[in-house]
Amino acid sequence: MSPIAAFAQDFLDVCVHVSLAILTVSFLLIVFRTVKGPTLPDRIVALDMLVAVGIGFIAAIGVLTHYYLYIDIAITLGLVGFLATVAFARFVLNRGTAGDETVMQEVKESIERQEAGL
Repeated sequence: MSPIAAFAQDFLDVCVHVSLAILTVSFLLIVFRTVKGPTLPDRIVALDMLVAVGIGFIAAIGVLTHYYLYIDIAITLGLVGFLATVAFARFVLNRGTAGDETVMQEVKESIERQEAGL
């Protein structure tokens, strides 16, 4: 192996390890945001970012191991993550956000109907 090729391989290894470290930090921050909230849309965006970080992990491991089938898996995860985000967005659009007054009013009316039926 030529010195230039060896340098390129070493540089690629360092870059992949640095990217894995950055992805790990971002993963921890996103998990914190998912747990903390405070609203449902915040959690949905955090889960979407979690999918993006997962794609980054899969791609970085694929480059590190020279097993490029991982890239196809990352693309597939991106498509599934997009569909999940669209589904969550439709859920929020149809049901409202957590703590929304209309949702709370619907719950109160439902409870009143159940009590009146008993």
